Amino acid sequence: MKGNAKIGSTMLGWEDSGIMTCFLHLEQPGAGQGFGGYGLDGPYSEKLKERLPSKLCGFWIKRVLETVGVSKWEDLKGEYVQVDGDDCGEIRGIGHITDNKWFYPKKEIKETFGD
Repeated sequence: MKGNAKIGSTMLGWEDSGIMTCFLHLEQPGAGQGFGGYGLDGPYSEKLKERLPSKLCGFWIKRVLETVGVSKWEDLKGEYVQVDGDDCGEIRGIGHITDNKWFYPKKEIKETFGD
């Protein structure tokens, strides 16, 4: 299922559980959906008593900005994207509204960082 959506808002920060994550809250006619929710930081360090930074966070932010075509996270709100999802409502990827630029997290994370 493909369609277009407007980025209504964004979230970049820590969930209540203390895991770094981000979401794009996408608005479509009669519906809304979140894109994101991946744990973007590393494992918990007993020595430091905190979760460790991860390259995945920078990768994710870079790919979202490149795909949407903006230079700052703050500029995402109000932008339009293409959405590629399955019949169960999961968004597999987002694309630039007019250019053939796509971000498919599961595929790209596996290719970049391995299993």
